[in-house]
Amino acid sequence: MTDTRVLVSGSGRMGREVAAAVLAEPGMSPIGYVDGLAEPGVLQGIPLFKDAAAACDQLKPDVVIDFTNAAWTPALAEACIPRGVRMVIGTTGLSAAFMAWLESESVARKTGAVVAANFAIGAVLMMHFARQAARFFDNAEIIELHHDKKVDSPSGTAKTTAELMRAARDRDFIHPESEKEPLPGARGAEYGGVAIHSVRLPGLVAHQEVLFGGLGQTLTIRHDTTGRDSFMPGVIAATREVMKLDRLVLGLDALFGLD
Repeated sequence: MTDTRVLVSGSGRMGREVAAAVLAEPGMSPIGYVDGLAEPGVLQGIPLFKDAAAACDQLKPDVVIDFTNAAWTPALAEACIPRGVRMVIGTTGLSAAFMAWLESESVARKTGAVVAANFAIGAVLMMHFARQAARFFDNAEIIELHHDKKVDSPSGTAKTTAELMRAARDRDFIHPESEKEPLPGARGAEYGGVAIHSVRLPGLVAHQEVLFGGLGQTLTIRHDTTGRDSFMPGVIAATREVMKLDRLVLGLDALFGLD
């Protein structure tokens, strides 16, 4: 059996982390990088492309792993999916229009894709547990904490968690409004009655608390990511599973049988 040929999208710290994890995994080989913001050349002994179509045509990857941004990912997908290159995507903030296109094209071309808000196994379980708890509490808030260079607020994980929590119920959560709000926005963003608060500080990586409140009790579900290596087991698992797929799958929970 030949190794799964993996093209890594993005040549920054996360991309290099992904390439190292793929290199260390039996049955997988990192064959190149593609980065729309980089100059073509060689990085860590493998070719670096700027053009996604050229990378696919020359390297013939089986899978591309993408942790970049919502501007680059759709262009990457337009090069990969028509060529039968499967995708594992961790980019957040993707538009509904792009997701609809990806779902349709994946089915039409029988080319698997996995899109997940978080690839840390603990974070996947945190979201799963929060969805279960949502049926039993009427009040809930989310606090997500990330490094100060994160471009989006709230995080994709926090937004997805709130969506899963609301979908588990037949009504919105109770969202008490303050009688006075000297500083507008103090109660945070809100989705389905769940308040979401974003913290951005140097020294943090990725952390999230889901807090539920009820009569005489609270429940807190927390996950802490202390390094980017925490995402790698989930990335490797998704890369193996996507080779078996002929459609789009959303979230690692579906791959792990948690849905």
